[in-house]
Amino acid sequence: MTEATGTTADMAPRTPAGAPRDRRELVLLVLAILLVSLNLRSMLTVIGPLIRDVREGDGLSSAAAGLLAATPLLAFGLISPLGPGFAARFGIERTLAASMIALSISLALRPLPSVVLLFAGTLAAGAAIAVANVLLPALVKRRFGEQATFITGIYSVALGVGAALAAGLAVPSERWLGDSWRAALAVWAVPALLSALLWLPLVRDVPDRGAASPRVRVSLWRDRVAWSVTGYMALLAVQFYSMVAWLPEIYRHEGMSKGAAGALLSLSLTVGIPMGFVVGALAGRMRDQRPIVLAAGVAGLAGWIGVLAAPSAVPSLWAILLGLGFGLGFTLVLALFVLRADDAPHAVALSGMAQSVGYTLAAIGPIAVGALHDLTGGWTTPLVVLVGVAAVDLAIGLGAGRARVVGGRAIGDREPSHREPDPVAAGAGAPR
Repeated sequence: MTEATGTTADMAPRTPAGAPRDRRELVLLVLAILLVSLNLRSMLTVIGPLIRDVREGDGLSSAAAGLLAATPLLAFGLISPLGPGFAARFGIERTLAASMIALSISLALRPLPSVVLLFAGTLAAGAAIAVANVLLPALVKRRFGEQATFITGIYSVALGVGAALAAGLAVPSERWLGDSWRAALAVWAVPALLSALLWLPLVRDVPDRGAASPRVRVSLWRDRVAWSVTGYMALLAVQFYSMVAWLPEIYRHEGMSKGAAGALLSLSLTVGIPMGFVVGALAGRMRDQRPIVLAAGVAGLAGWIGVLAAPSAVPSLWAILLGLGFGLGFTLVLALFVLRADDAPHAVALSGMAQSVGYTLAAIGPIAVGALHDLTGGWTTPLVVLVGVAAVDLAIGLGAGRARVVGGRAIGDREPSHREPDPVAAGAGAPR
């Protein structure tokens, strides 16, 4: 069930109201989106290869290290509902620029020699990323219209590139920077600052329309389609962030070197990158996305079973299967934020709801895996749990892939209600 209030036009224009005005603005906007995307996962994936050094350096238990890995996810869950309100007040572009500035400051603070600053900086960085996570789908929806799924595919590729680079360079950069894991964490403040600087021309060109435009509020908390997308994303995120935090440590337990274990995680993340192009090209043309869900679920499930049953047999194969599963799955989730919504208010409400609930639940993953390892002294029990999570996620994802949009309407049915208010005010569409 959806609820909406506010004054809207009778019919949406074919050209998105916020579409780039010329080629220069188009190129700048795409570059800005890509650079933001590069920063949205790097601060998470850089931790996994260094987690033993962080634990030993600051005297953390496995459970505490799991909490450190989960802290950004808790911020994602708590802050995601606030993103639309910030966008309504300040504009999407201004809010994204501010979030990148906050991210660069937070990433510069967390490597300082203090456990409190390590956790506080990680939490603040997670809050900044949470806002960008929610607003990017809405920005793409209103700026690119029918090309939204293609642009979604491109920025999901950038997400994967940033994640893979951070994981792959974590150990080498630690070595280059005097064997300092703190310095290896600090360098990721630089691309965040560059991203903020790139947004400045776009911010200057955007009129301040948020306060003068009609506010539209959309609630999806009783909507079955929204809950299926939310559940699919949540369990996918539980698996992914558990892998990011602990896969290198699992393989170090198997006798693999620190550098090789980090490279294995980077391989998994790199394999997922081309999946952004695949899903971006296919998802928008498909009326029903269940075949993509099935391919993602089977690959991920096979990867976890391999790590559980024969971790040292062909570790690269298990990493590749996990990368394929998460690459397909997460790109599809981003596409579903657009495909399961008719307009920007519904897209931002679905994105906010799914990310708020999804990341809050996902934070359980790294903590639970670390705690189960402390409790049992091994990795078998945590991996059995992750196999079960993967199986349930596949079942929920098949429901999310059905050809329906929020509100229960089948795709292709005519929607008589309101559509496309002012796109910046669409950011006010916070779930209630």
